[in-house]
Amino acid sequence: MTWIGWALLSAMFAAATALLAKVGVAHVDSNLATAVRTTVVLVFAWAIALALGKHGELRMLDKKTMLFLVLSGMATGLSWLCYFRALQLGPASRVAPLDKLSVPLVMVFAWMLLGEKLTAPTITGGMLITAGAIVMVLG
Repeated sequence: MTWIGWALLSAMFAAATALLAKVGVAHVDSNLATAVRTTVVLVFAWAIALALGKHGELRMLDKKTMLFLVLSGMATGLSWLCYFRALQLGPASRVAPLDKLSVPLVMVFAWMLLGEKLTAPTITGGMLITAGAIVMVLG
């Protein structure tokens, strides 16, 4: 499967995440809900790594790789904490579009920090995503 297929599956599971999480945080503190969810993700991810025999590669990771994976994990945790709190306070149909503003932010940061190219179609797409999120939140 190409990256496009994997990205579409990711979007589908992210949609399911929003809906399931909205129901899940209804009667519990959002931080506790995030802790439960994170524990499930931790067990699930390690089960896959162990089942595929990839755990042995852990010792081959250099310090830079580990640093960036740890920082990424911290950013993910902070994102999830904020996301669950937003879901607890607001409607999923409005929280999710704002969360997806990460797409144009990634585009800009990838251009600035990673040297990725911004073309007219990508700039237009990023602007449409931004406009769409604003319309959905204000509408």
